Amino acid sequence: MLAVLAGCGLPRSGPNKREIYAGSVQKQGDAFIVSVNPRVTRATAVYPALGFSKSFLNAGLLGSDTIRAGDTLGLTVFENVDDGLLVPEGAPSSVLEEVQVDGDGFIFVPYAGRIRAAGNTPEAIRRIITNRLETQTPEPQVQVRRLQGDGATVSVVGGVGAQGIYAIERPTRTLSAMLARAGGIGIPSDVAQVTVIRHGQQETVWFEDLYQVPSFDIALRGGDRILVEQDERSFTALGATGTQQLVPFERQTISAIEAIALVGGLNTNLADPTGVFVFRNEAEEIAEQVLARDDLQGAQRMVYVLDLTEPNGMFEARDFAIRDGDTVFVTEAPYAQWQKTLAAITGTAGSANSLASLSGN
Repeated sequence: MLAVLAGCGLPRSGPNKREIYAGSVQKQGDAFIVSVNPRVTRATAVYPALGFSKSFLNAGLLGSDTIRAGDTLGLTVFENVDDGLLVPEGAPSSVLEEVQVDGDGFIFVPYAGRIRAAGNTPEAIRRIITNRLETQTPEPQVQVRRLQGDGATVSVVGGVGAQGIYAIERPTRTLSAMLARAGGIGIPSDVAQVTVIRHGQQETVWFEDLYQVPSFDIALRGGDRILVEQDERSFTALGATGTQQLVPFERQTISAIEAIALVGGLNTNLADPTGVFVFRNEAEEIAEQVLARDDLQGAQRMVYVLDLTEPNGMFEARDFAIRDGDTVFVTEAPYAQWQKTLAAITGTAGSANSLASLSGN
């Protein structure tokens, strides 16, 4: 019977502790096996760094009536002389209709020259034209109005209440205000990420940081694209746990003890609490800190070991950070394997007795 069991092997959820340790570098394997302690926890506590660059943070608020390239303006000029530069004799004013803002953002006004319009408000353009004309005619009066053009707009897509294209108006000149205008977010705020794409530059922040870090509530620009999506990080749980599955992150950070809890904890009939392993491909610089070495080349295969029966084992598991792509594996207790062996022997003996009874009859 024992020979039969040794030949076919017993069913189990994965390798045992001895087999995992056999794959260590010290035993000619290709993985470093490291027991978790406070130093290891500090070295491996690396989380996604999300935030906006200076070019996004330093952009000033955009006026709700800012002119853009392609807009069409109407200009009216009043002159306090009988023979003015632009106003015909006997007429109260001169009207310049349909002055188009060119692709570079400029307009041309006779006697005032080429003027930067895009990025300015009608009031700012009025002041520029007035200053240029008053050197040639006394006390000119200028009116500027937008005839066509939608002004600055942004698109908001993804996990929001109402996707669409929205104008940048006075109440919606910042990122958080625009998200509120789009109906708020429709995914859990703990794992919501907000990406802003501007002139080919793409930058992302956590939704919650818009309120915790005021500087992240950046001013918007015409043409911005705003994408709201859920964090796609996940880890895999295998072995003697409540369930074996791919588990998405439910918050920005997850500890090893939380990861075990998310899959129903340890299987009380099978799990070995001294054999909780975290498999990870670790970046070279982090692996060197963990191993106190400076001669590694490239990413390294690391196996972190948590012993929940140690005096500080639960605390270490509470502090050790799980990262995207990790595999959390819990080995089976030797007792569970022994139970399986006994069950297999008993079953085999029972089958043999049955066969002997049948042959005797």
